[in-house]
Amino acid sequence: MGELLEQFSSGLFIIQTVIFLILLFVLGKFAWGPITTALHDREVSIVDALNQAKLAKQEVQNLKAENENIIRDAKNQRDIILKEAREIKDKIVSDAKDVAKSEGDKLIEQAKASIQAEKTAAMSDIKSQIGALSINIAEQILKQKLDNNDAQNTLVENILNKSNLN
Repeated sequence: MGELLEQFSSGLFIIQTVIFLILLFVLGKFAWGPITTALHDREVSIVDALNQAKLAKQEVQNLKAENENIIRDAKNQRDIILKEAREIKDKIVSDAKDVAKSEGDKLIEQAKASIQAEKTAAMSDIKSQIGALSINIAEQILKQKLDNNDAQNTLVENILNKSNLN
């Protein structure tokens, strides 16, 4: 029996080896080719996906940097516009102050001239009224004093004496 077992074992071994080799041949011909092709295709698709992810990440970073530049430019333009608006406002206010001061000075000068003219007119009017009043008073006084001839002669002599002295 030992021999039989040995023959049976060695025959079984040979059959199993042949079946294994046939199986390897069939698998190599029909299974490993498609499996390795599928693995290779899968590897290529994974590499492509990684490359696309890197590109997408780079594009996102570029867009982010571009957005930051746009925002920075917009802030700079806003600051420039605000600065120009402040300068225009200050110029308008300054011009308005200058015009108001000039107009105020003109009005003050006109008021001073008007006051001076009215003062001069009032003084002239007062002088003429005082002159007229003085003449009326002098006339009344002279009429009362000169009712007699002696007083008239004395007055004429006094006036002549004063005029000769000057």
